[in-house]
Formats: sequence, structure tokens, C-alpha cells
Amino acid sequence: MKKKINVIIGVTLFSVSVLSGCSGSGGSEAAGQELSEDKPYPLTLVVNQVGEIPAKGNEIEQAIMKYTNTQLDIQWIPTSAYDEKINVMIASGELPKLMKLGYNPTTIASLKSDLFWEIGPYLKDYKNLSAQNPQFYNNINVQGKIYGVPLFRELGRSTLHYRKDWFDSFGLKPMKTLDDWYIVVKALVKNDPDKNGKDDTYGILLDKKYNQEAFSTFTRISVSQGGPNKWQVDAEGNFTPDFMTEPYYNVMKLFKRLYEEKLINQDFPVVDSTEMDKLYDSGRAGFRYSGGNAQSWHDKITKVIPGAVIDVAPVEGPGGRRLPGENGNAGFLAIPKATVKTEAEMKRILKFIDQLMDPEMATLLVKGVEGRHWKDAGEFTEVIDRDAEAKEVKPYRDTLPQRGEQYNIAKPSKQPELFRKGTQIGKENEQYIVTNPALNLDSTMYYERGKELEVQITDAQTKFIMGQIDEDGWKQAVEQWKKAGGEQIMKEYKESYLSSKK
Repeated sequence: MKKKINVIIGVTLFSVSVLSGCSGSGGSEAAGQELSEDKPYPLTLVVNQVGEIPAKGNEIEQAIMKYTNTQLDIQWIPTSAYDEKINVMIASGELPKLMKLGYNPTTIASLKSDLFWEIGPYLKDYKNLSAQNPQFYNNINVQGKIYGVPLFRELGRSTLHYRKDWFDSFGLKPMKTLDDWYIVVKALVKNDPDKNGKDDTYGILLDKKYNQEAFSTFTRISVSQGGPNKWQVDAEGNFTPDFMTEPYYNVMKLFKRLYEEKLINQDFPVVDSTEMDKLYDSGRAGFRYSGGNAQSWHDKITKVIPGAVIDVAPVEGPGGRRLPGENGNAGFLAIPKATVKTEAEMKRILKFIDQLMDPEMATLLVKGVEGRHWKDAGEFTEVIDRDAEAKEVKPYRDTLPQRGEQYNIAKPSKQPELFRKGTQIGKENEQYIVTNPALNLDSTMYYERGKELEVQITDAQTKFIMGQIDEDGWKQAVEQWKKAGGEQIMKEYKESYLSSKK
């Protein structure tokens, strides 16, 4: 039965790549020396890379170390290779003191195997970690236990970012129906919106993770059209995966048509998100669903195309606003028992995480360094150098614990109208989200084979879109998924769900 978690956690995260030195940094023999208040506590972190890798010893890193009395060794791992690195680390036992994990079958199995510290009982002792909404932690619990501090994200972040100048030139409006989707994409590909006489534009660009996670482009479209968020449950407790529903299949047919007519990038199954971002920033595409802020796209693209106009709109479908509720985190921080062997050292790491949410550190992570990245402007603070902020502050803001300007930030930032508009839509989104009813349910089959089964069905989906299998081939793939363990997952989710209702 799912348990309500009354204590709350802060946020942060890090992870480590496969380095021979990681596992040797936290043995019990050295714990006493490392915990001495007379010298900085050595803490190796590995985080997923956001933008460019910050220079070693930069102002932000130095400020963090001084405030928390730590000696940080941060390593930045490309996002595209991150999950694979984590899996190898767990399998090999080459673990850091603090690592960012994702809420997926591989890590859930490792948590159930007692490889990481259960931190839930300790959170009440930390003022910032115990001051956050319990829902964030309920979303990462494993059999009622908390093993990490979530890297907070809003529960409904999805918005539509689009080239308003392109849309206006063809009399287009933000899409609601799948017919709208086809019309908009075709217009932005075929009608030369950048007026350069070349066939080099797209409506939307997809990357290789287009159909994974609740924040994926495909899930956002499917939910907007009335589909479930990953799983659907009926009154009797029967569970059905999203890909077995009509709205999902209709979106697949749309993408198949777009691919056949060369209206989406033909290399989408192998393109990394960073390469896709470069094409957006260079002015090659017209819109995207995003959990980020449209102002960031505007700032980048107007350097290349001064006349570009970016706008933001809610995610809507035929029935109005509807979007998938997300997990409320971008992973979570966990403390391995193999590396951190004592309760005292585990508490020292929790202290570090808690300190990162103090007012001074929260302001640093959200805004950067006063005098370089921002200045006091009376009622607001004002950004001094937006480029420097994006390059130097964002990597830490996206990979360390903070709640934006909602927690421990004295003054809001003065922001452009586009940024404020996107933020307002994001705040409103929470009342329109569709939750995943299976998020915290127990399924042995899912823990054991969930990732493998997900890859099996997403690969089949890609083959359908690319025309390598037809409708019958898709139906066969679904039946194979069910026989390989999918049907058992459906059964176990039902049992867990009904048990939680007792």
C-alpha cells in the first residue's frame, strides 16, 4: 500500500561516471577525518551536462564550497550517455558518495536491494528538506520508502513554443486537433517560411527520445488528444498502457504520414537532443512542446535571426487544455551504502543538500552571482548579462536543488513579458494535468523487465512511423509485448492498485 510521506525533502543531485577513484572516496576508515569541521568535506559529484561544461573553480562553484565547507569534484556526463553510465556504475559497484538516479526499473530494483540509504526518517531534521510539498516525495517512493532527494520540477511544465512570425505569415494558429497538426507542419515545411528559397525548414523536430517519459513530445500530443498519461485505469482497476488506446494510435498514424511525406526529420531515431536544439536555435524549425522557457529560445535565435518572434501557448486539444502530469522531478539524489558506510557521513551529505536550499545558496543557484549575473533593482532583481547567466548559472540551476523563486528567494527577478507569460501558463497547468495512475504501484515484472519491454514497444512504434511495419505488424508487436511480460505488468498493477484502496 502506498504510504503518505509526511516529511519532505529538498532537492539536488549528482552522479558519477565510471571512474576508478569514485568508490574509494568514502570508506569508514577515512570517515572520521572527512567529517572534521576543521577542513572541507570531500564530495565527488557527477551530474548530467547542461549546455557547456563550466570552468573548474568558477565563482559559483567556489561560493558553494565556501558556504557548505566542502571540496567538490564535479564531473559532467553528457545527457545522452547518462543512464547507461549509471547502470554500469551500479552493476560494477563503482559508486560516488552522491548520485542522481532516475525513477526507472533499473534503479527501483537497486533501491529495493538495499544498495542505498533510506533517508525518509532523517528528513525531519533538516529545515529545508522538511519544508517541501510531500507530493514530490510520494512520487519517488519505493514501497513507501524514500531513498533520495528529488531534483524538483513543476508537475505540469509543458507549453507550446512557436515562431509567431512564421505562424502569422501563413495565418496559422496553435494546434488543437491532429488535422491542425498536419496543416501547420506541412505549411512550415513546404512554404519556405524563412524566405531563403531553400527546402530547409521543419515544423517540428524530433529526437531519439521522442516517445519516452511523460515529458516526451509523443506523450504530450497523445494526452492533449484525450489519451492517458502512460497508463489508464478503469472502475474495476484494470490497467491499459497508453499505446493500446485509440488517441495514441491516431498520433502514430499522424507521425507516419508526416514521415512518409518527409515533413519531419528523417533521422529522428538517432538524433540527440543537443543536435536538435542547435537546429531550433539556428532558425530551422517552427515549434516544439517544451518544459523550459520560451525566452531562452528567443534570446538564442534572435542573435542569428533578429526579426524572429517567439511566443508561448498552452498545450491544448479538441477538449481544451490537457497535458500529462510529470513526476515533479528530474531525477533524485541518492547516497550509496557501498561508498557512504556510516550514518554520520550520510547525515553530513544531507546537511550539504539542505544547505543548498538556504536563502544565500538558493539565490546563487537561481540567479547567479550578484554584480556579475544580476543586480538589485528595487522591487525586483535585474539580469545583467543573460548570456553569462545561461552559460554559467544554468548548469548549476538545472542540476542542483532549488525551487526557483518559490522558496527562499527574497526578490523576484525582473523578466521580459514572454518569460512571465510562459511562467503564468506553467502555474495554471497544474489544474489541467492528467496523472499516471501506475506511477508508484508495485510490479515485480516491471522492475525486472520494464525497461526491456518499453524499448520493445517504442522500437515497434518507430518502425511503424518509418513504414517498416504496417498496422498488422504493430498489433503483432503489442501482442508480443503482452506475452513477454506486459500482460503480467497489467495484472500486477491491478493487484497493487486494488490493495492500495483497501
